[in-house]
Amino acid sequence: MTDSPPPARRNFYGRIHGKTLRASQKDYLAEDLGPLTLRGVTLEENPTRGKLDLGFAAGRSLWLEVGFGGGEHLVHMAAQNPEVTILGAEPFVNGIAMLLGKIRGAGVTNLWLHPGDVRDLFDVLPDGCLSKVFLNYPDPWPKARHHRRRFVTPDYLQPLARITAPGAEFRVATDIPDYVRQTLEEVPVAGFRLEREAGLGGAWEDWLSTRYEQKALREGRLPHYLTFRRG
Repeated sequence: MTDSPPPARRNFYGRIHGKTLRASQKDYLAEDLGPLTLRGVTLEENPTRGKLDLGFAAGRSLWLEVGFGGGEHLVHMAAQNPEVTILGAEPFVNGIAMLLGKIRGAGVTNLWLHPGDVRDLFDVLPDGCLSKVFLNYPDPWPKARHHRRRFVTPDYLQPLARITAPGAEFRVATDIPDYVRQTLEEVPVAGFRLEREAGLGGAWEDWLSTRYEQKALREGRLPHYLTFRRG
């Protein structure tokens, strides 16, 4: 690893724990999370924020899903693309436990996880290492005073731009019109060109509808699918 100055401690917003975990989910966390967790990401493990050695990707394309929720899309992409190494970042323990159960069921072996704030992962990924990034139904932070907590803000987008390769694809799915507005305003400023904007029926060919999308549809909120390309 190479050394770089340590960042200031960050505020983290949002839930980390939810409903009581089932016994099987506790087993997944105890048995499976450790071997799948990327080392050298947290401030405790890597206080100088040296860049990760990506030997675990073995020369493969490297993708990232930010906030994978229950993990269905992440596991789907891993199963459909066994030649790719995919990272998943998620701080919500219940979602991590759900994902681990799905990984066991699918038997995929090309996933690595960071169970925490994705910004810590951004700190230590090398420049231009990602060729595809997914942001599916992120926390909308609907109150105006909380919009600065959204992912589509410079605090997240500027480091994301650093670690994505030229031509890398950045996909955003959301059911919140104001999130679409902010995404279209902020993401191009960070160095990503809008390639495609679609609504209901216009999802990507390899898209797997998530439980969050199904909930939105039941409640009458329509999905938006935005595709950006790193300039």
